[in-house]
Amino acid sequence: MPVVKKSADGAAVAGATSALQQGLARAAAATVKRRTFLVRAGLTAGAAGLARSLPFNVIEPAHAADPKAAPAGTAEIKHTVCTHCSVGCSVEAVVSNGVWIRQEPAFDSPLNMGAHCAKGASVREHGHGEHRLRYPMKLVAGKYQRISWDQAITEIGDRMLALRKEAGPDAIMTIGGSKHSNEQAYLMRKFVSMWGTNNCDHQARICHSTTVAGVAQTFGYGAMTNSFNDLHFSKAVMFIGSNPAEAHPISMLHFLHAKELGAKMIVIDPRFTRTARFAHHYVRIRPGTDIALVWGILWHVFGNGWEDKAFIEQRTYGMDDVRKEVAKWTPDKVSDVTGVPEASVRLAAEMLAKNKPSSVVWCMGITQHHVGTANVRALSILQLALGNIGVAGGGANIYRGHDNVQGATDVGPNPDSLPGYYGVAEGAWKYFATAWGVDYDWLRSRFASKELMEKPGMAVSRWFDGVLEKNQFVDQPANLRAVLFWGHAPNSQTRLPDMKAAMQKLDMLVVIDPYPTMTAAMHGRTDGVYLLPATTQFETSGSVTASNRSIQWREKVIQPLFECKTDQEIMYLFARKFGFAEQLFKNIKVVNNEPVIEDILREINRTCWTIGYTGCSPERLKLHMQNKHTFNPTTLKADSGPCKGDYYGLPWPCWGTPEMKHPGTPILYDLSKPVAEGGLPFRANWGVEHNGVTLLAADGSTTNASELDTGYPEFDHVFLKKLGWWSELTPAEVAQAEGKNWKTDLSGGIIRVAIQHGCAPFGNARARCNVWNFPDPVPVHREPLLSPRRDLVARYPTYEDKASFWRVPTLYKSVQQVDFSKEYPLIMTSGRLVEYEGGGDETRSNPWLAELQQNMFCEINPADAAQVGAVTGRYINVETPTGARMKMMAMVTPRVPPGLVWMPFHFGGWWNGEDMVDKYPEGAAPLVRGEAVNSGWTYGYDAVTMMQETKVSLCRLARA
Repeated sequence: MPVVKKSADGAAVAGATSALQQGLARAAAATVKRRTFLVRAGLTAGAAGLARSLPFNVIEPAHAADPKAAPAGTAEIKHTVCTHCSVGCSVEAVVSNGVWIRQEPAFDSPLNMGAHCAKGASVREHGHGEHRLRYPMKLVAGKYQRISWDQAITEIGDRMLALRKEAGPDAIMTIGGSKHSNEQAYLMRKFVSMWGTNNCDHQARICHSTTVAGVAQTFGYGAMTNSFNDLHFSKAVMFIGSNPAEAHPISMLHFLHAKELGAKMIVIDPRFTRTARFAHHYVRIRPGTDIALVWGILWHVFGNGWEDKAFIEQRTYGMDDVRKEVAKWTPDKVSDVTGVPEASVRLAAEMLAKNKPSSVVWCMGITQHHVGTANVRALSILQLALGNIGVAGGGANIYRGHDNVQGATDVGPNPDSLPGYYGVAEGAWKYFATAWGVDYDWLRSRFASKELMEKPGMAVSRWFDGVLEKNQFVDQPANLRAVLFWGHAPNSQTRLPDMKAAMQKLDMLVVIDPYPTMTAAMHGRTDGVYLLPATTQFETSGSVTASNRSIQWREKVIQPLFECKTDQEIMYLFARKFGFAEQLFKNIKVVNNEPVIEDILREINRTCWTIGYTGCSPERLKLHMQNKHTFNPTTLKADSGPCKGDYYGLPWPCWGTPEMKHPGTPILYDLSKPVAEGGLPFRANWGVEHNGVTLLAADGSTTNASELDTGYPEFDHVFLKKLGWWSELTPAEVAQAEGKNWKTDLSGGIIRVAIQHGCAPFGNARARCNVWNFPDPVPVHREPLLSPRRDLVARYPTYEDKASFWRVPTLYKSVQQVDFSKEYPLIMTSGRLVEYEGGGDETRSNPWLAELQQNMFCEINPADAAQVGAVTGRYINVETPTGARMKMMAMVTPRVPPGLVWMPFHFGGWWNGEDMVDKYPEGAAPLVRGEAVNSGWTYGYDAVTMMQETKVSLCRLARA
């Protein structure tokens, strides 16, 4: 949003000085102009001028050099991946004498094909950021003071050990990051397991945990089924709760290519977004009514016979139950609840059904609701009804928001599962004890009890309730006493006033991050806070998983700057302090306190059979990065070269050992290919029958070249013997496979033999339209907790309150019963900007991006703006039922309808109208600061995953 400096009559507007100008007030040199930035993507000496004028200048700034003038052989290309959204854009970093001098477009990448958005074009500045943490610090009498790493590890470690002795290992929670590499995320889950708790979590809980749960419980795996590139084959695409033009800009290139080939485009969103401007059909929906709309679409599909009857008959379970629910959603009811006219609903249904294959794309507009899992399942069922799963150009395609949120979810610090979604039951712990080479009884002794070892830990969305709630209502011996924010931004979470109160009550708060995050400024404490400087992903190496499940290898671009340490080294130092370094790194080499990243990935390869992270060895991933040019940008398949036959990034599941050379799975549940070439049926994960009805696929509904021409259960030692295939295992494999199934056979032999016979190791089943283990086996519409339609609350109520859910009480009905709509008449929702990402600490500290978007703002419809005198560029207060009073600039626009306001969620650094710049360590505050919208966000959590509600609440506006 442009900064407005004068009103219409020429008078100066109060508060018109830009946040960027304020942030650079101490800088003598001007920033590089926007046109220069976009054209040259950081190839400028302006950064050096800026760096010289900022405090704490402890390194010599890098000057961009003319590549023609550089001596031959002094510059080298380092292959890395953008650290922002999950498209997986390659970055070619040019390094000379250890200095990152510029970046080049990676034209040979099949994912981004040389393109970058503004964030990707400026990642070099992220690596050399002047606002980073530079050395360990602790808060003393309200001021941050520099300390040594030895002092930090000693003091933090001593306090954690004392708390462990006093209150037990569950009194400490580690909140990991979705920007950690796969190896760092895996190591963190292993680290907290050996500390003795399941109280660990990361960003995915509050962005796509409902996707993972909903899709996994329907199809078998909780991930995007196809790829960005696969949209080239689509004949129609429906974007719902997704704004990729801003959130995942490079993904739009793939869709726009499909549009050029004739694909139809539907966009469903309460706000007319930058994505919506490309749509053939735009549908404006009332927030929180997605299930009603999807059932309205299916009402027309079923009513016109547009469903894929053969697909439903052969490959699904429970569609008749869905038909009964859909029959209730006649056009008049759909329009009343959603606000969408009948003709618009029918047109969406017709466009999807008559232009197949059609794809559905969703993001946090679907997931971040108290019915988020049900929303996800409704969309999955829609695609099953249309027969769009397992086909090129179809799919349930979920665009994820952080560069490794998919990988961190797959193998990282989840409170309810060990790496690979193995769960936390006794069998899972015994499996990993064996794989890690430690004694199970020793591992169990690290926990307060066997019961707590097998109980899902606390969710990141509710950690502060684990501090504030009375102990009698917390389902563990002690409340949380210390929290480690290890790569997580607090302003990405709701109920920030409650979080601040919890931070003040903690014994200790630790931030481990390249940037201080808003945590460093918002806590309101005078002591007990430590800031530890972690490196960026450009100062280490490792693998990262894109939304489409492709795994890419990042090379180290530069050595760690300042006194920053890699996350894996920090984990090693703490493990040594706690006395379990030997067990943690038993199979991982450590060199100069630095665990070898390749060894960590090899351990992932040896353990995570469930999701096929086993064939993607470091060597294979590095080979792919070096030969990106050999992969087809539509199919992602290498047609020639050393990777011939592979799909780019070996999208998981990449079955078996690396020696099997499985090519990866580009499209999940695709029967047209043999399993050995990337084909798969639906996963048999719920038994073979339910209520007397088979859960296995129909006869003939099998993958190409399968020797079993029917549905079949998952493979184990018994099934393999019944088939007469047991003798095909080697003697070494027999020794490890005896008594095991495909998930726990550490030899990989069961998987190898199953695939050799054309079968999927996880069986061949039906997708579930009825998930009997969920609160709503078939999704039903439930009104938002803070609904303005009180007439609908009685007809479509929420759930009953839960006494214990993820270790804390969780409210539903008691929240919904309170009517806030009279005092707070406007619906509020939130979303993403192209310029910033996540909590925004990194991107708002980047001068190139800070120039593009300088103020936190609120989009207001002209009719609502007239009610309070809101003017674009002037400050307005947004007030919510939490008592928050957020000061931000108004942006009057018809992009939002009357009765709804929209705000971006990337801002932080202000608190109820006050700039907290003095609360940050000197020189470390972001250039652009503003109110965090989540300081005003209200209560609400998904009934399955504890996903926070950020897409529908209530507010009012007042003049500032």
